Amino acid sequence: RTMWSQVRTLLSSSIPTTVAGARLHVGQRASLTKVFSARHVELFAELTGDTNPLHLDAAYAASTAFEAPVVHGVLINGLISAVLGTRMPGPGCVFLYQEIRFPAPLFIGEEVLAEAEVRKIKMSFAFIGVTCSVKDKVVMEGEVMVMMPEEQQLK
Repeated sequence: RTMWSQVRTLLSSSIPTTVAGARLHVGQRASLTKVFSARHVELFAELTGDTNPLHLDAAYAASTAFEAPVVHGVLINGLISAVLGTRMPGPGCVFLYQEIRFPAPLFIGEEVLAEAEVRKIKMSFAFIGVTCSVKDKVVMEGEVMVMMPEEQQLK
């Protein structure tokens, strides 16, 4: 199989979408969970060229403060893109801005919960707080701004 078919297989899942025509509201939340495998991290490195041994080489990672390979931060951030594009606001939203932090590492094999909560809506834009966590450990947090799908925009 080609690399692209492997990527499609690894990333595809049965993620429900927002009901067409539903209006977004402050306080609305959506989430998903994911466990990244070593193969996910390898494919991401292959696709992007980010071959930092901290992500790919267990011996190298063992010599660092992390002690084990760490999932790429941008791969974690991709979960937020999945929440926004498939669950809330859903298909048709456009990711415009983000400010994110990575307060702790995500290790391969840990189950991460990606969550989003609408904080403010202004015209056709939604301001959304985002968090990715493993139990009580926050591995990514921040704020994003999206343009809502046309059917959700106030006219």
